[in-house]
Amino acid sequence: MGNAGSNVFPPLQNVPSCDTARFMGTWFVIGVKPTYFETTCSNAVEKYSLVDEKKNYDIGIDFRYNAKDPITSKLKSLPQKGWVQGGNRANSGLWTVSPLWPVKMPYHIIELDEANYDHVVIGYPSREYCWIMSRRPKMKESTYESLKKKLVEKHQYDLKGLRKVPQIWTREEREKRGLTSEEIPDDMLSESCSSEVK
Repeated sequence: MGNAGSNVFPPLQNVPSCDTARFMGTWFVIGVKPTYFETTCSNAVEKYSLVDEKKNYDIGIDFRYNAKDPITSKLKSLPQKGWVQGGNRANSGLWTVSPLWPVKMPYHIIELDEANYDHVVIGYPSREYCWIMSRRPKMKESTYESLKKKLVEKHQYDLKGLRKVPQIWTREEREKRGLTSEEIPDDMLSESCSSEVK
């Protein structure tokens, strides 16, 4: 996970405000310029939780995904730790996240639905990676296209390699993964794992 070439880009523009407590909870990865772990993943879900201030990190991240096809392929887990940067644990547009020791990656919150915290975009200084995430497993296509446009025009991203992450859920899989009908409404469920796979 390198940051080669990050010096040729201007600094990323973080959002001016991100309420850490409001950010916590479940996020579905809708689009990604992937790391090594995410090149073929599906049903990728990240759950964020604040940890006790006595611990040596601020945020616990439970990242789970199917390795390839939704539901039928191996379920994998990559627990992570996060540190809020800037001296204010309650509000910051910049974190540091560690997917595995001793790696620590900058976590730039560059786009955020400030009204409802329904979607977010996470950037990386070299523009090698990005994550488009939503509170639900489906995002309006107009919202997705708008965020892609901002990545290019505002944040100097080349979207080559950006992949849309399959999010296909059955009632059984929702229950198995410990998700609720608020996180995945019934009208977003599929009858079978293959009904929407292309």
